[in-house]
Amino acid sequence: MSRVACIGECMVELKQADGGLFSRGYGGDTLNTAVYLARLGAGVDYITALGDDSLSEEMIAGWAAEGVGTASVARLAGKLPGLYMIQTDDKGERRFFHWRDSAAARSLMDLPQTPEILDSLASYDVIYLSAITLSLYGGEGRARLFGALRSAREAGARFAFDTNFRARGWPDLDVARDVFREAFATADIVLASTEDLLPLYPGVTNETLLARIPGAEVVLKLSEPASIVRLEGVPYPIKAKPVEEPVVDTTAAGDSFAAAYVAARLVGADPIEAARAGHRLAGVVVCHPGAIIPRAAMPPGLIPNHANSRKASP
Repeated sequence: MSRVACIGECMVELKQADGGLFSRGYGGDTLNTAVYLARLGAGVDYITALGDDSLSEEMIAGWAAEGVGTASVARLAGKLPGLYMIQTDDKGERRFFHWRDSAAARSLMDLPQTPEILDSLASYDVIYLSAITLSLYGGEGRARLFGALRSAREAGARFAFDTNFRARGWPDLDVARDVFREAFATADIVLASTEDLLPLYPGVTNETLLARIPGAEVVLKLSEPASIVRLEGVPYPIKAKPVEEPVVDTTAAGDSFAAAYVAARLVGADPIEAARAGHRLAGVVVCHPGAIIPRAAMPPGLIPNHANSRKASP
């Protein structure tokens, strides 16, 4: 079985319920992707830091129940996970409120066990992280992580970068652009969107956004239900099938797209097939509240049936 490492942060999630109340769960962009990857049959480990509190214990148990490996989760005495709240409007568009400045995950690149965690990345087939992941760490921490990613790629791993951008995590947009530039130059697969990139590069065309990304395998998700897959410099437009149910919450649409894309590539699907799988899963996820949909709602036959499973390659 191919193995994926997802690096990032999981937080306590409060989402709207009936009567002005909120229900409690957990979520975070790369954790959402890890859960969907596990549901799609990939072997996946989540790499993060948590506290030694009951909420962190609940998260660990929940991930394990979903089939997500937790051996590389650092546990920090006296620390807590972050917290976020989702509000959605009548069109399903979401607004986030965060309490996470002192969350345990922010220390992941500065721990005694950090070198061992980073060295382990070379044992994976795919390493997946997002711009939100990179926003958690300071400059030195990001440098350690990028160095480990380059070493892992030399050992045969592939790095998939999701441009998931949240302005609150990047108070200096020039720093964000520099970090994005390094991530683009390092990544084997870039999963981008106009929603993420236009705040950094305002007023430019889709073609200009794609030109900023040098990689051979790039997906640019558009504002409409469509994407452009660029392979070796050639763009291929992809249209998503219409969503069949009412859209209630767009949380984790991009995270689930990434999971289906990576899972499809791991079993030998080409990038266009993988993007279609990503659109299909995202189209189901947005019809349910919260980041993680019920297991029973997962669409059947999502991943193309390739007889010979192999490591993702262009």
